[in-house]
Amino acid sequence: MTIDEDKLMAVMGQAVTDMSATVSVALMMLGDKLGLYKAMAGAGPLSCAQVAERSGTTERYVREWLSNQVAGGYVAYDPKAKTYELPEEQAYALADEDSPVFLGGAFDVIAACWAAEERLTDAFRTGEGVGWHEQHPRLFAGTERFFRPGYRAFLTSAWIPALDGVEEKLVRGARVADVGCGFGASAILMAEAYPASTVKGFDYHQGSVDAARKRATEAGVSDRVTFDTAHAKDFPGTDFDLVCFFDCLHDMGDPVGAARHAREALAPTGTVLLVEPYANDGLEDNINPVGRLFYGASTFLCTPSSLSQEVGLALGAQAGEQRLRDVFTEAGFSSFRRATETPFNLVLEARP
Repeated sequence: MTIDEDKLMAVMGQAVTDMSATVSVALMMLGDKLGLYKAMAGAGPLSCAQVAERSGTTERYVREWLSNQVAGGYVAYDPKAKTYELPEEQAYALADEDSPVFLGGAFDVIAACWAAEERLTDAFRTGEGVGWHEQHPRLFAGTERFFRPGYRAFLTSAWIPALDGVEEKLVRGARVADVGCGFGASAILMAEAYPASTVKGFDYHQGSVDAARKRATEAGVSDRVTFDTAHAKDFPGTDFDLVCFFDCLHDMGDPVGAARHAREALAPTGTVLLVEPYANDGLEDNINPVGRLFYGASTFLCTPSSLSQEVGLALGAQAGEQRLRDVFTEAGFSSFRRATETPFNLVLEARP
């Protein structure tokens, strides 16, 4: 066997980079959970002791954590003053939960992936699925926390306006179904933005439905948004002006059946809003950090979820527009188009 030393060193370099990133993400999760980033945000240069005091943590642990964050480029360090500072851009992503690029929820999702490792090992051998409801509980809240900033930034300001005539209906008063609603972030945002409309959220996971109801009450919109336990293929109601699938269709065992039921539940001039992770149609066009992240999450979470259900089509989180178009065409829709996009989302419109 002949080893190319340059190629071997490149492999080792990539592996070390990935290993350091993996352990650092766990520490970033701790920083989020312990309020370390929030303690540093906007505070300027701080000593290690000041960071520990402001966050209610122990200095020796904080010093090691800060060293990791400095090495990773997330915290700035002044070696003369021996002070640490969280730059504004890092604070925007790591400490501001209202920021459209807030990353805190991603850490819980990744932690849930690690928690699923043993079950996924067995699933690889047996071919069986792992239901969404069977995943670690931190996945449910983490998913909502991960997606909510993007929904808050884009849903009512860009995505709905990109649909043909939908926003006008919502302003006047329309009936909306949010299928696979999770903790209800998207449904609550629509209820807040369009008070003349009513929104019904559906999810098969009872724990998520309970959480969504609580959040609707806290947001003061429970008079116009409701949540019920139902599957995507049998949720109740008809004559909806808008049926939404936010980052969930690819998790379903029978997405064609779900799309077909949505078509039956729509009013004659209704619309489906489909939001899915951004992907091109071919693997060769998804070889980038975003594709790598979504393929990873898909392996741990999305594909096992689909394989645990009837049909088990297993679209995966990188299905791409053409496969999604095929789903809706098979379900009987005559119109399907890309309404808009972000670096992380495909925003698609389907009509009967």
